Amino acid sequence: MKIKGVETFHVKPRWIFVKVTTDEGITGWGECDLEGRNLVTAAAVDSLKDMIIGEDPRNIEYLYKLMYAGGFYRGGAAVFSAISGIEQALWDIKGKWLNVPVWQLLGGKSRDRIRMYAHIFGNVDYAEMEERECRDLLVEHAKKKVEKGFKSLKTPFICPYRHIETPAMVTRFVERIAEIREAIGNDIDLAVDFHGRVSAAMAPWLCRELEPFGLMFVEEPVLPENVDAMARVARMTTIPIATGERKFTTFEFREVLEKQAATVLQPDLCHAGGISQVMKIAAMGETYYCSMAPHNPLGPLALAACLQVDTVIPNFTAQEHPSFEDGWDLGGPYLKKPFEIKDGYIDIPQGAGMGIEIDEAALKEYAYDGRWETPRVSFADDHSFGEW
Repeated sequence: MKIKGVETFHVKPRWIFVKVTTDEGITGWGECDLEGRNLVTAAAVDSLKDMIIGEDPRNIEYLYKLMYAGGFYRGGAAVFSAISGIEQALWDIKGKWLNVPVWQLLGGKSRDRIRMYAHIFGNVDYAEMEERECRDLLVEHAKKKVEKGFKSLKTPFICPYRHIETPAMVTRFVERIAEIREAIGNDIDLAVDFHGRVSAAMAPWLCRELEPFGLMFVEEPVLPENVDAMARVARMTTIPIATGERKFTTFEFREVLEKQAATVLQPDLCHAGGISQVMKIAAMGETYYCSMAPHNPLGPLALAACLQVDTVIPNFTAQEHPSFEDGWDLGGPYLKKPFEIKDGYIDIPQGAGMGIEIDEAALKEYAYDGRWETPRVSFADDHSFGEW
């Protein structure tokens, strides 16, 4: 079997799918979104395809190494995302060729269903709201997700934080979390995503104030570039620290683990290098007693890849899911059979390969030019830059 072609599709709302075709008629699909940089990622896919066309798609480890190291220069979010999407598609091809789910090839299942965690904010600009309105809406969304059966939730750090903030600002945010916890009770996991918006000076203070609410984790308490700073925060709180959505391959996770900067790892199947790399990251994390909560605020093909890994790894905690009201992130309209969340879980996928069937007519109907800009964040009083 030989790879015949590699093609990308920009589809709404902001996703990029990769299609790998073979001379035996087996087609593989993957997703390589890089939020706000999909045009660059598409160009990276185009630059990589000449390396692998004519090669056997079943030699996944070899082709990964070829794409990763074959150009001498390595790394970068766009390149790793491009590799990730192609690598997912190669696993999809191999599973279809053998007529088994990818998870069977990765070692078989460790569980019978996948625990999902939902985002608890709607498509609104909370930063522009009055505080009371903001809290009420967050609580309302949290209750709705629990009513739908979710056992795990995550709320974002909604507004930018200055390097040094006032006690009043800390109190306002802590009270938001307190109201959410009161509304959902203690039987529901609740995580908070700082999103790197908080400085190393403020993060320990905030974590200390949030400890009474029994959080599942705090995500990116500080920006991920300085692992020592994150490790310092981790040593100053009892809340589990999570990171990984902006880390790529085993090499970048090595430092996180060696410095024990996090106990929850969040590699993204669309950024970290693909399925094999995330399996290796999970194995590395297991030796440090870390759990896995793969990052995924993306589309249905990214979810499909995550579910294959989640099925296998023993140190799995929960799978991130943006839980859009329109259901596009579950596959509608792109999958002929969208995923279904039942009581906060998704059943183990049973189809061959990634277990999905693409409606290619929908790709044409919902195509767009790939231009999507990450919303800018700034401080209201001086309009200076705020971390997203």
